[in-house]
Amino acid sequence: MDNQHRQITGYRELTQAEVDLMNEIKALGPQLHELCEKVRLHVEQQRSYAAHLNAHENNPDERERLDAANPELWLSWGRDGMKQCLMHLTRAVAQPTSF
Repeated sequence: MDNQHRQITGYRELTQAEVDLMNEIKALGPQLHELCEKVRLHVEQQRSYAAHLNAHENNPDERERLDAANPELWLSWGRDGMKQCLMHLTRAVAQPTSF
């Protein structure tokens, strides 16, 4: 169905410049996702290395350091923050009037 947004309360017709800007914002999503995946793999490798050290060299320091730093939590917050950022930018351009 053409122009479905016209049938959704709070949405408006966008100019071509706004559509282009929205698409530019949306194009960042896959790049940011890829960056989050790189960070996730980095932390995963650190955890694996720390487990190896602990098991083979009886050195729990690296595992304890990682536990204290909690990089998984920061990654999760960073990932959520980037999603929110993209949503905020999209709404700034689309300017819906609905809550």
